[in-house]
Amino acid sequence: MNIIEITSLNHPGVEVFSTLTEAQLRQRVEPTKGIFIAESPKVIRVALDAGYEPTALLCERKHITGDAADILQRCGGIPVYTGDRETLASLTGYTLTRGVLCAMRRPVAPSVEETCRHARRVVVIHGVVDTTNIGAIFRSAAALGMDAVLLTPDSCDPLNRRAVRVSMGSVFLVPWTWTDPGLGQLRDMGFRTAAMALTDNSVPIDYPPLQEIPRLAVIMGTEGDGLPQSAIDGADYVVRIPMAHGVDSLNVAAAAAVAFWQLRAK
Repeated sequence: MNIIEITSLNHPGVEVFSTLTEAQLRQRVEPTKGIFIAESPKVIRVALDAGYEPTALLCERKHITGDAADILQRCGGIPVYTGDRETLASLTGYTLTRGVLCAMRRPVAPSVEETCRHARRVVVIHGVVDTTNIGAIFRSAAALGMDAVLLTPDSCDPLNRRAVRVSMGSVFLVPWTWTDPGLGQLRDMGFRTAAMALTDNSVPIDYPPLQEIPRLAVIMGTEGDGLPQSAIDGADYVVRIPMAHGVDSLNVAAAAAVAFWQLRAK
C-alpha cells in the first residue's frame, strides 16, 4: 500500500481533499478529467461495487487497519494520505465522517436514451439546487422503485460531496444523467409525464389511470417556487398530493418519496 503521512496543506496531492471547490473538482470544461469525493467507508464501498474508479484516499491513521482496511485492499496502489484526526480536520476544515474520504474519477454522463432504455419509471429533477434534497431524492428513488433519474442542467450535481453523503451512496445505484428541460426525448421513447404541482386542474396522486401507464416520468420542481409554468403546461398530467390540516405542500424530498411509492410500476 502506498501510505503517505501528511502534516500540512502543502503536501502534493491533498489539494483535492482540502482546497479545490466543487466546481473545480467537477471541471465542467473537461468533464472526462473531473473527480468527486465519496465520504465514509459505507458510501465508498457502494461506489466501488458500482464500478467507480478511485484515485486517492484520505484516511485517519487508525482506520488503515480498521474500518477502511478492506477499502485499501480493493484500491490497489493509489496514494493513501493519512494522519491523526486533528491534522486531517485542519486540512479539510471539518472532522471526517467515519474518518475516510475517497477521490474518484467522474464518469462521462450517458445519453438520456441509454439511461432510460429499460426504464418504466423515471424521475425528472427540474431545477432543484439544494444538495440535501438531491441526496434524499436519490435515496428514495433507489429504495422506492424509480429506474432512472434525469436532471435539468440548473439542478445540483448529484456527485456533490454532501449530496453523495445524504444519499448514502444511492447516487451510485440508480442510472442518471442530464436532460433538456423540454423532455422531448422522453416522449419519443414512449413516456407520459406527470408534473407534481398544485393547480386548479391537478389530479390526486392516487388517480387510477396513473397506475396503468406503462412508462411514466415524474417531474419534481424546485424547493421554493416549484415547477415553472412551461413544465406544467407541457405535462400529460398535473398531480398533487392531497394535504390535511391546512398544509399546502411538502418539501420536495418528502414529496418525491410519496410520489415514488404511489406511482411505482405495479
